[in-house]
Amino acid sequence: MARAEAGRRGADVRSDCWISVEITNRSLAIEIKSKVTTLYEDSIRELVTDGLKKMGIAHARVEIEDQGALPFVIMARLETAVARLSPDLAKPLLPEMLPECTYPTTRDRMRRSRLYLPGNEPKFMLNAGIHEPDGIILDLEDSVHPDEKDAARILVRNALRQVDFMGAERMVRINQGELGSIDLEYVIPHNVHVVLIPKCEDAEQVREVDRKIRAIQSGSGIDQVCYLMPIIESARGVIKAFEIASASPNVVALTIGLEDYTADIGTRRTKEGRESFWARSQVVNAARAARVQPIDTVFSDVRDMEGLRQSVLEAKSLGFEGKGCIHPRQIRVIHEAFAPSDAEVEKAKRIVLAFEEAQAKGLGVVALGNKMIDPPVVKRALHTVELAIAAGKLPENWREQHEG
Repeated sequence: MARAEAGRRGADVRSDCWISVEITNRSLAIEIKSKVTTLYEDSIRELVTDGLKKMGIAHARVEIEDQGALPFVIMARLETAVARLSPDLAKPLLPEMLPECTYPTTRDRMRRSRLYLPGNEPKFMLNAGIHEPDGIILDLEDSVHPDEKDAARILVRNALRQVDFMGAERMVRINQGELGSIDLEYVIPHNVHVVLIPKCEDAEQVREVDRKIRAIQSGSGIDQVCYLMPIIESARGVIKAFEIASASPNVVALTIGLEDYTADIGTRRTKEGRESFWARSQVVNAARAARVQPIDTVFSDVRDMEGLRQSVLEAKSLGFEGKGCIHPRQIRVIHEAFAPSDAEVEKAKRIVLAFEEAQAKGLGVVALGNKMIDPPVVKRALHTVELAIAAGKLPENWREQHEG
């Protein structure tokens, strides 16, 4: 009889499992090897039995090697194995959508940090929220082996329904082309806030993804907006950056990926970044012209915290509002480096208070001492105050404290 498997096995595996399914003409047989057999063997057996029943499978031999996988992971691995065995048999094994996974997002929320997590590695997903990134990216693209794309999208779908990311924006980076279209079908109905579009080279790529998302939402009765973040990763993408950033009203940010970009222009990426200065400046200007957030690339050396800090400060000086990260230890450094200085906070406070006082008096002109304050300056000051509050440099009720 045919047999298929999914998941990972071995002593170095954590929070995952390996499942093998073989359709037989005999009764159902489930063999379980688990590091938590004493406590959870019965519940694992019941979970797998129920899953097979939902798929109409009564006769099969199932082997499971469990390394502490949570139920949503076991369900994903079982569904994947059955789908690989026979797509006609497989049906979605959807875990309950937990209330803590249903929080919304907003267009203009801060996106200082976004943490990339491989979409086929449950161990990285479970506690990602405790590191307090602004966004968590469940990646279906570069971090997933081509042979595991099917498994990753099922696991990510289940994680979106079960993992509490503690307020972090819920992002998914899809694949290109037809694979990306399939990715969207799996993840969009499960409260995705932002879809990252990789290797974006023209506006039509953005519009195609946007149309697909809206079609899925319409078919699922979803009325919330799913935002878009195109990733510029080629010379052509940089040239087309403004068209891409303004391709849809659902684009909220534009970012750049320098590993692919530098390869595309025939050079290598350096820590100094001279080879990418022009491209990054183009992305910032395109994003600002389109009224979306410019987000910088990742810093790839997870051991070099001072190098990361300097990279963030440079990104901030160029006009970027956020940066990608590939390890949780990078988040705190990114947040600290994007935070305004004490002098910037004090100046912003004075501007904001002067602006609010002018509004209260019905004045059309804002003045600070003998100097007139233009609207763009007020806008920048308001953003600085938001950053200061997020960084803990100002309490949320600082206005009331000042009035007191």
